[in-house]
Amino acid sequence: MTGTARLDGTALPEGSATGGRRVRPVRLGPRAVVALVLVSAVGVAAFGWPLLAGPAFGTAHAQDGPWLFGALLPLLVAVAVATIADAGLDAKAVAMLGVLAAVGAALRPLGAGTAGLEPMFFLMVLSGRVLGPGFGFVLGAVTMFASALLTGGVGPWMPFQMLSMAWFTMGAGLLPGPERLRGRAETAMLAAYGAVASLLYGTVMNLYGWTIVPGLGSGISFVAGDPVHENLVRFLAYCLTTSLGWDLGRAALTVVLTLAVGPVLLRALRRATRRASFEAQVTFEGPGGVRTPTGTWSSPKPDSSDTDG
Repeated sequence: MTGTARLDGTALPEGSATGGRRVRPVRLGPRAVVALVLVSAVGVAAFGWPLLAGPAFGTAHAQDGPWLFGALLPLLVAVAVATIADAGLDAKAVAMLGVLAAVGAALRPLGAGTAGLEPMFFLMVLSGRVLGPGFGFVLGAVTMFASALLTGGVGPWMPFQMLSMAWFTMGAGLLPGPERLRGRAETAMLAAYGAVASLLYGTVMNLYGWTIVPGLGSGISFVAGDPVHENLVRFLAYCLTTSLGWDLGRAALTVVLTLAVGPVLLRALRRATRRASFEAQVTFEGPGGVRTPTGTWSSPKPDSSDTDG
């Protein structure tokens, strides 16, 4: 589908007007940017506030989950609504969101619990790349929510996982060259991003778990009220000694799957978005008229024979 049409309903030829132009399937408009900044700020505060807490912090952070989940849901709806409003999406976009979230949720149990092998991460990388950062943010959060329901992984950690996966998928949509970069270069970039982002996902989630677990041993335990830089040193030691192997397994699988099936899946996703007409500009053409985008039509400038006098 080229995204252009005449008044009689027929499509313009491929390459006409906007038909041959490569565009981002879901653009990030100003309202979506504001919503994303707001929800991300809430997420950063939720993850990081224990580092600034006093000695009486205790284990109160363990009770943040329900509060964060309550704040996250309306903010996710705001991101989705803002993205739809800015990009003019319709039911096809919502349907694609549901399909990809269901596939991602079904992939997670295939490897979760075994050396960090979670195949859903490569799908989130490719989906975020094709569908854009706003759509990707919502997709990541919804996929993690659906997978938690599917695997029985509902708990205070779930909203933190939703935020982390939302950032993971959004990051893929923010990578450079969405309209120009194709082929092996794009696949290599996505694989590299998947490796780094997989490690960062594990690190961010460690920040939540580390602050609620009682003393694990000298040098790696969180100490409420200590200077931030001292706690960060302990946190680095905690990540290296407790979860690095798991995170490396996740990163390695993401790279392998992205390189192996990434080109084919990217083409399939792009074909699906074209057929769904994401961000397609409808152009109407009347007899003797001038084609204009966004569903408008303007008449040509009248010549002297059409005017009085």
